[in-house]
Amino acid sequence: MKTGYRAFIDRRDAGFELGKLLEVKYKNSNALVLGIPRGGVEVAYDVAKILHAQLSVVISKKIPHPHQEEFAVGAVAEDGSVFLTQVGKTLHESIVQEIVHRQLTEIQSRIKRFRHNDPLPEMKDRIVIIVDDGIATGATIVPVVRLCKNRRATKVIVAAPVSGPNFVPEIAALADEIVITERPKQFYAVGQVYRDFHELSDEEVLWLLNN
Repeated sequence: MKTGYRAFIDRRDAGFELGKLLEVKYKNSNALVLGIPRGGVEVAYDVAKILHAQLSVVISKKIPHPHQEEFAVGAVAEDGSVFLTQVGKTLHESIVQEIVHRQLTEIQSRIKRFRHNDPLPEMKDRIVIIVDDGIATGATIVPVVRLCKNRRATKVIVAAPVSGPNFVPEIAALADEIVITERPKQFYAVGQVYRDFHELSDEEVLWLLNN
């Protein structure tokens, strides 16, 4: 059955294909590849290998609606950079601050697990490639782009194996380049392009970061 898009075996396969797209321009450019846990780290692993780039992890968490946990109204990155959707902007500031504070606590826990409390690598005057396993709304990526811009990266690229036809316009406004391998015409979920889309364990993420 024709799907109109490539089906990846798994995130490693997707990372290899994404890396090949980036290779011509960014191989041996001293780029920093930042995977967004958990799935984005597995894609970023092969991207970094192909580009001969440094691999690290950057943490971003969705800001859930206070009355509907599954509904994201924004996101916060580990430096406190916040992005709010139009719905998020309608919430009272104190409510948003409370949720952001809670998410930053979880972010610190992930920094301890995945980076052993080490700071983010130096970004000034470097090409930074932010990698996730797919972009649905893209809300979690926006504050990460802002983080990289604040750290004076010379160029910030957002890269993913798949995205829907529409995501938050702030990504295009902030990022210097967006690289997507597949854009299905009928997009319904990031996992639709993967045969294996299992949820990664912390141990799997740590293996990727340490090998």
